[in-house]
Amino acid sequence: MPLEPIGKLLAAARTGGYALGYFESWNLESLQGVVDAAEATRSPVILGFNGEFLSGAGRRAEERLSWYGALGRAAAESATVPCGLIFNECPNDEWVRAAASTGFNLVMPADTAVPYEDYERRVREITAHAHGLGVAVEAEIGLLPCGASGVVEENGALTDAELAARFVAATDVDLLAVSVGNVHIRLSGEQNLDLERLAEIHRQVPVPLVLHGGTGIAAGSLREAIRLGVAKVNYGTYLKQRYLRTLRRALQDGTANPHELLGLGGDHDVMVAGRLAVRDAVLERIEMLGCCVRA
Repeated sequence: MPLEPIGKLLAAARTGGYALGYFESWNLESLQGVVDAAEATRSPVILGFNGEFLSGAGRRAEERLSWYGALGRAAAESATVPCGLIFNECPNDEWVRAAASTGFNLVMPADTAVPYEDYERRVREITAHAHGLGVAVEAEIGLLPCGASGVVEENGALTDAELAARFVAATDVDLLAVSVGNVHIRLSGEQNLDLERLAEIHRQVPVPLVLHGGTGIAAGSLREAIRLGVAKVNYGTYLKQRYLRTLRRALQDGTANPHELLGLGGDHDVMVAGRLAVRDAVLERIEMLGCCVRA
């Protein structure tokens, strides 16, 4: 089916009291695995790719954004459940604008290195451009701490409700990501959210809220957060962890035939193993969002 308008997906989630899962992809197999799980549970879902990663200056080979937009759109159009498609967390405004024109129906400008005033201006300009193309915009106020080192760094900044409300009014964004105890790239363990702060943000901010760092959020805290206005939850870290563990095991298979490992699609194919690993990982988390059997 065609890409589902983000506004329609969000309205259904808010009415139904559930959240949409954004399960981030990075290649064809991971995208297939996400769609497989969404179809198996009859869940609306957000597909997409990481804009910061794709636009990063340190990449060994230049990426063609149009390929990712076309791939994601083809996946959504072939899926039997409603799908949105996000270009997630990108600090490069040119890439964000291009994503709005190359198949994505949700884009997220994100740049934690700049002052608030600069970010507000840039998001306001991008939102006007994207809305003119029928594309929704997500932004963020607050800064998530990072756990990529294996230890959660004390480098975050919790979202201020009044500032968040002012930002949404000034920019006209469609969704707002918040920092309420969630952590980017948490490699192990879970923690609860600051639900009191989240409730205050929900009281003051009229648009649906988003939680990045879904991998490390405790289940009970997540369910309460959905009741407090969270309509989208992002997952990435644990998907890649599961994918990598599975591929490492599959590559120890021992077969000498490269076609059995790549492309035949049988029991030894590492591409199939990766797809199924992502599917199973999504299935572990998607029920917590309350979105199953909502498609």
